[in-house]
Amino acid sequence: MIHEKLSGEIIGAAMAVLNELGPGLDEKLYERALVIELRKRGHTVDQQRSFPVHYSGELIGSLVPDAIVDGLVIADPKVVETFGDTHVRQMIGYLAITKLKLALLLNFKYAKLQWKRVIRDSHE
Repeated sequence: MIHEKLSGEIIGAAMAVLNELGPGLDEKLYERALVIELRKRGHTVDQQRSFPVHYSGELIGSLVPDAIVDGLVIADPKVVETFGDTHVRQMIGYLAITKLKLALLLNFKYAKLQWKRVIRDSHE
């Protein structure tokens, strides 16, 4: 499994955040708390780092993932009923632009943390 240890550490940090804040708050609050928790645990976190997006050689805008942990994994806090295809496709797009291989969707809607690993196909 790709980045298994780091994934476990991110999920553990997200559980700590959820245990302290409780479920159902605004996604940005969980994002900020997760960044604090991961940094307390010794990880480097790029929050809201901008990546240029090009089309036919021209800059068309930028992509801004919520958090990139240790330069390896996108951590994307959500407060949703359930993860849908749209969430997964969004993370696949983020992985393609950032050239990273793993994203973690983290759902803070309920008292028990839900997560989903999204892996970029190595053939892309």
